[in-house]
Order: sequence, then C-alpha cells, then structure tokens
Amino acid sequence: MDHKEPGKAKKGLSRIIFSRTGFILLLILIQLGIFVITTNLLQNYAMFIHGAITVLSVIVVIYIINSEDNPAFKMTWMLCIVGLPAVGTLFYIYVKTQGGVRWMGKRLATLRIETDSYMLQDMDVVDALRASKPANANLAYYLSHHLGFPVYRNTEITYFPLGEDKFRAMIPELEKARKYIFMEYFIVEKGYMWDSILKVLTRKAREGVEVRFMYDGTCAISMLPYDYPSELESRGIRCKMMNPIKPFLSTVQNNRDHRKICVIDGKVGFTGGINLGDEYINRKERFGHWKDTAVMLKGDAVQSLTMMFLQLWNIDEKRPERYQRYLTPRKDGLRRELGYVLPYGDSPFDNENVGEEVYFHILNHAKKYVHIMTPYLILDSEMISALTRTAKSGIEVIIIMPHIPDKWYAFALAKTYYRELIRAGVQIYEYTPGFVHAKVFVSDDDTATVGTINLDYRSLYLHFECGVFIYNNSVIDKIERDFQQTLAKCHKISLLDVRKRTMLTKLAGQVLRLFAPLM
Repeated sequence: MDHKEPGKAKKGLSRIIFSRTGFILLLILIQLGIFVITTNLLQNYAMFIHGAITVLSVIVVIYIINSEDNPAFKMTWMLCIVGLPAVGTLFYIYVKTQGGVRWMGKRLATLRIETDSYMLQDMDVVDALRASKPANANLAYYLSHHLGFPVYRNTEITYFPLGEDKFRAMIPELEKARKYIFMEYFIVEKGYMWDSILKVLTRKAREGVEVRFMYDGTCAISMLPYDYPSELESRGIRCKMMNPIKPFLSTVQNNRDHRKICVIDGKVGFTGGINLGDEYINRKERFGHWKDTAVMLKGDAVQSLTMMFLQLWNIDEKRPERYQRYLTPRKDGLRRELGYVLPYGDSPFDNENVGEEVYFHILNHAKKYVHIMTPYLILDSEMISALTRTAKSGIEVIIIMPHIPDKWYAFALAKTYYRELIRAGVQIYEYTPGFVHAKVFVSDDDTATVGTINLDYRSLYLHFECGVFIYNNSVIDKIERDFQQTLAKCHKISLLDVRKRTMLTKLAGQVLRLFAPLM
C-alpha cells in the first residue's frame, strides 16, 4: 500500500499540471490574488481595478455575441464570465489569442493546398451518384469542393463488429506490407494488442518497409513514457506524438487527435472506434464487455486515408513531402456492386463541422429508419432538433448507449437528454453487457457511416476525427445486422426509467449541462 499511494498522487498531479485544468486553477488563484491585493493593499484603488475588469468583461461578452461560434459555446463562455469575471475573461482571451492555434490552422491550410492535386474528384463518379441519389451527390460535392474529400467507387469494405475481429484481420495485413505502413491512433497502451502490433512493425522496419507511427499526446500522461517516440525510433519506426502536452504552456491541447487510421501500401486502410489497448479487444475488462466497430477498405478510397495521415504528419515537418511515392493507381473497370465510398476527416481548424454535417445528412434524408451507436450523448440544439424532427416525422430513430459508462459525469449528462428525445419518439437503449464505444449511423438499408466521431461537443467541434460514408454497398446489410444483434442485448429506456434516476444523478447532470460544450 505504501508503494502505491505515491504513484496515485503523482498521476493525479500530472493530470492537473498537464492540462488546461492547471491553467484554470492558476487563473482562479490570480482572481483570489486580485481580491486579496485590492482589499488589503489597494483599498483606495479597488473600485478602479474592479471597474476595469467589468469593462473588459463587457467588451469580451459583446465580442462573443457577435462571433461565429456555436451558440452553446457562446452561452457557456458568457456564463463563465458572469460567474467569475476575471477568470472567465482572461481565460477566454487566452484561448482566442493562442499563437499555436493560429499557426496550426495556417499550416493545415497550406498542407491542404499541397495535397489538393492528389485528392481530385472523378466527376463521372459524382454523375453516377447523382443519378442514383441526388442528395448524396450534394453531400459529395460539399465534401470534395470545400474540404478535399472525393467520393470513390471500386472499394471493397469489410465491417468488424468487435475490436478483436479487427485485430485478427489487421495483423495479417500488416505482415503483407512491402512499401509502407502509416498508423495514427488516439490511445496506445502497452499490453497484448500493442505488443503484438509492435513486433510486426519492428520486423517490417528491419525489412526495409517505411513505418510511420503517430499517437496523441495525452498518452504521455499515464499510458506511455514521454520519450516513447525515441524508443520506437530506435526500432527503425518513425514516430511522432501529436500535440505533446506541456505544463501550462500548451496552446492546442484542447484539440486532440482522436483519429484511428492504419494504411498499408496505399492498398488497405482501417478506421473506426478501436484504439490500441487491450480493453478494445476484450482481453482486459474495465466496463463490462467492450462493444466497438471498425471498417477495412481495399481499393481506390484508401488514398483519402493516406492523405489524411500525411497532412497531420507534416504539420511540423520542414522538408517537403514526396506525396507521389504513396499514391496508388486507381483500378481499371467498374465494380457496380461496391457502390460508393467517401472517407472524410474533420479538423477543428477548417471552420466546417464535417462530422456533424454527415450525421445531419443521414437524419435529414432518411425514409425508414436511422440506427445509431454512440458512447456519449452530449448534444447541441441543432442535433437535438435533427434527432427529434426525424423521429416526429415517423422515421424510426434508435440510439444504443452504454449501460456501464466509462465516465460517470458524461453518463449523468447524457441522461439529461433522454426525456426530450424519448417524448419526441426517439428510442434509447442501453447495452447491458457493458460499454458501447462504436460510432455508427446506418439508415434505410443503403446508407451508413462508421468512424471515430462521437455525439458530443469534443468530437463534433474540437478534435481531429475521421469516418467513412458508405452508400449502396452490401456491407451495409452487415452493419444493420450487427445493430440488431446488439439491440437484442440492450434494455429499452422508458420515461419511467428516466424518472427513477437518483436525485444526485439528476442534479449532477443538470449542473454539468451548463458546461456541456467544454466536456
């Protein structure tokens, strides 16, 4: 016991220092310091100091009202400023004047220009899509012309209903690599899954295969050593930690790399909700059975995953990337049965809510049903309106949520939306065996998207994310079948269940909802 306690204390301290929580606490201390100074040392000037803070707060509130931010973010910021004028005002100014954020936004815009010529849309594909479903052609136009993500044909898709299924398929595909392997993941944790993959990557690097590996900087808090990239470099693997977290000085730490991408020789690509940790393949139980999903692409559409990876990889690179080395010739002929595949990415710096727009598109054009799996339900007013309007139109809307949450506060907050959604006709189920980490929309037996994007503010607005929009591919039948099989293991939430929530859960959820955009 004596040996464990210092480790826990250190971990807790790291979580405070290596996050914006540390900066918020610092600003609170500043506010307290201002109070002490003004009351004890500057009593004669206290009125002027507080007056200056008030004027600055009013100016910031006026700026917020006239900004283009999401209304929910505006409301939360104004609440913070009204509640704690000095803290809220200074923190907002800090966030909006971050040099690192502006630099990253400009750098990504430059990289987008660099890769545009490799992401050209084949207009014959769009014309064929328009003849089949004009609304989907409109979505393809938006994603291609405004964001550089074309729609493809000739792409085989394999759907994995569990993490262990993806893992079993991924190892053999990695073994087949001859030219390069690109991997980008949010969470990497030592254990059976990562150790198995690392052995293959190390061997492939020794064989002359170019291996690049990138993971999010939050892993350094408690999962991996801060110098872990050096360890992988010693194995011949080029490695980067995306957005390394620095105490108090990190300016982009709220914009995490939540993507999960694996590309092999430009021919095979994986994405979905599954990270590289043993709980994702149910070798370690944390919150009951872990339900997750992924897809494997083989064919033309893999190129978009390749370019997404290279764009983020090159943010801090000074030498120009030789993109041509990683291009894959498109397949000859046309396999109509494979339908249309559109991989897409979402960035907090492109002023477009790509993931949410794809979800809106599916909800707004459904004719029979929309079936959803998501681990979190922290909704803005637009998403609430889309879900309830679709259900009120007589379309079956079912959401599968976890029954055993990984974060109690996120679960308490999610439950505050249940009553409104259920009254509108949205059916909510909880997966009784454990935790649902899947991010899936499937609709009308012909449309689906599988990716990394949760139904919460962080995924929809703050993180780097990705997904694959699928239309008229036989894999959609498998996605819907998996949904129904998962649904059979769920408990349907009724209004009576909502009313039975404990007073503490209700109160916590209602208070947390005030700060939902920050969660």
